[in-house]
Amino acid sequence: MKDNKEPILEISNVTFRYEERNVLEDINIVVPRGAFLGLVGPNGSGKSTLLKCILGLVKPQQGKIKLFGIDRSKFKEKYKIGFVSQKANSFNTGFPATVFEVVASGLTSKIGLFRFLSTEDKKKVRESIEAVGMSEFIDQNIGELSGGQQQRVFIARALVSDPELLILDEPTVGVDAQTVQGFYQLLEELNKNLELTLILVTHDVGTVSEKVTHVACLNKHLHFHGNASEFDEFKAQDLSELYGHHVKVITHDHSHGGQ
Repeated sequence: MKDNKEPILEISNVTFRYEERNVLEDINIVVPRGAFLGLVGPNGSGKSTLLKCILGLVKPQQGKIKLFGIDRSKFKEKYKIGFVSQKANSFNTGFPATVFEVVASGLTSKIGLFRFLSTEDKKKVRESIEAVGMSEFIDQNIGELSGGQQQRVFIARALVSDPELLILDEPTVGVDAQTVQGFYQLLEELNKNLELTLILVTHDVGTVSEKVTHVACLNKHLHFHGNASEFDEFKAQDLSELYGHHVKVITHDHSHGGQ
């Protein structure tokens, strides 16, 4: 039985440096189960490095990271974490795979590389595709889809292994504004309906305050960490100080979703 009070992620006094340059200094973040954390900050603020530390791709020189109460270095259950990268600028649209095949590839960490899909596996793939609203495209080549549709497929791929934590690294890069609205609506629904814990790295400060439950503002140091209502009180001048220039907070009308 899951303990709802157990933090999914605990980052304690983490410092990371490349050669002699500190990229992260004394970072402390706790993400409770069921939270939707928006991680914001300017370019070069250390957001990507922090994600690499969480995912175990690099190891901080100081501090500790715990996932599901287990030290990161001893955490082996990779399938509990789904990850969606900045796909839009890097994905090879000529790749010959259908939506079903792309999503099914997300089961590799659970069933192995060369195992055949069981009836239950196939059902899970279809359910994941349905969860992101892409069932009508299930047999279509992924290269034929729009950028926003492709991102939904990659979220389905991350969902298919039943992760308890989904991390998204600026997933709306290169996606048009109307599509972004529907995309954020999808994330909100996954958080509420599936009780999925989310960490979203984004530059979209306005969306952060509308959709997420918690916010962390990073620029080498942690400048703010709290819930969304507290973030709304975080003055524009504080954001301007964080980013080094005036920040105009733009909010979105989410009454109409988009593909």
